[in-house]
Amino acid sequence: MNQILIIQTASIGDVILATALVEKVHTSQPDACIDVLVKKGHETLFQGHPFIRTVLTWDKSNDKLIHLLQLACSIRKKKYDRVINIQRFFSTGFLTALSGARHTTGFSKNPLSLFFSRRVKHDIRPGIHEVDRNLALLDLPDGERARPRLYPTDNDRAVVGDRTQGPYYTISPASLWFTKQFPAEKWVGLMDEVPAGAVIYLLGSATDQPLCETIRLQTRHTPTVNLAGKLTLLQSAALMEQAKMNFTNDSAPMHLCSAVNAPVTVVYCSTVPDFGFGPLSDDCAVVEAGNRPACRPCGLHGFRECPERHFQCATGIDTRDLVKRL
Repeated sequence: MNQILIIQTASIGDVILATALVEKVHTSQPDACIDVLVKKGHETLFQGHPFIRTVLTWDKSNDKLIHLLQLACSIRKKKYDRVINIQRFFSTGFLTALSGARHTTGFSKNPLSLFFSRRVKHDIRPGIHEVDRNLALLDLPDGERARPRLYPTDNDRAVVGDRTQGPYYTISPASLWFTKQFPAEKWVGLMDEVPAGAVIYLLGSATDQPLCETIRLQTRHTPTVNLAGKLTLLQSAALMEQAKMNFTNDSAPMHLCSAVNAPVTVVYCSTVPDFGFGPLSDDCAVVEAGNRPACRPCGLHGFRECPERHFQCATGIDTRDLVKRL
């Protein structure tokens, strides 16, 4: 029985997209033992996952280098047959090269890819999704694209069960990057148009709670409930599954929707879907500024402030385009 380790210690959204690779590995090798390595704090995404044996974590917050060396020793002792490294940074290249696995695969951009047994080009071009770039690491015959997928448990669904009665919408208004975040007043404008009788749930992490509360206090729509910091990622996904529509930025909640095939409308401010990180749900739509500023996109991940100081990529978005998705 093959033992396979998949490494992705980047952001939550990147980890969610990596689950498509887990699905494909399981489909091609149903008897394989699949482990994943993620950043500490992201392991909750895999609670109750039917195809994953063990979740390894790397604590990057304290004694990062010491933990990296401990991980390297632990991984080598496990004697994996194959290590698949999705990331393109030295640290995960170090873990891959020293894993002792018979087969090591990663992207050629990784500075230690010279020591991998197989290297793959990381091709960022319009029309190529990050899921497809990741799946290229498997070197399998072309077939049906595997989608990212998460598995909320019965307990996760029970936690949000009372909230799924009757029509409701979710809005995830925050982002790690200012230039990827739709302005609060724009979200309020959308919420004021939500049909009477439908509940709005504001979702996010504990750090997003103040933003969500500000938005809740400004909207005329009732009932609006601030759930930021009150649900786990899988519980949020379980709530999104049955929503009439989920509204997000180009951020992790969009990928949560993709992973449970929930309906989603994504607001793109400074970034563009052509980067390959767009929504994958059956019912999905992208909303952008009608008059695209010449400076857009200004970066792959966004910035803490608009480099041109006008933020027209966000302020130029017509809220009526989101209202159509209600």
